[in-house]
Amino acid sequence: MKKIAFILVTLLLLTGCESWKRMVKDVKSDYGGGLNRTLTVFDYQGDTLQQWTGKFDVQFDTSGAGQVLFDYVNEEGLRKRVIIRGGIVINEEI
Repeated sequence: MKKIAFILVTLLLLTGCESWKRMVKDVKSDYGGGLNRTLTVFDYQGDTLQQWTGKFDVQFDTSGAGQVLFDYVNEEGLRKRVIIRGGIVINEEI
């Protein structure tokens, strides 16, 4: 019983902090099909190469390969996987 009370008190204390809000948003993104975003890829001169807007989940490779991947549904309703290697990626939540 004490363990349950401790867990509940801990959860209540964490609900107001920013890390808790980020965790909740991560869970919503993982299980809700992603977040509404605009993802833009720029070349190294600052010119826009490609831009996507929609609801999708983005994965960033942290192993050093510098790769970004996401799945989205295009205008025809087909699910597409995009893998970006290189360039500068700006991921904005809308």
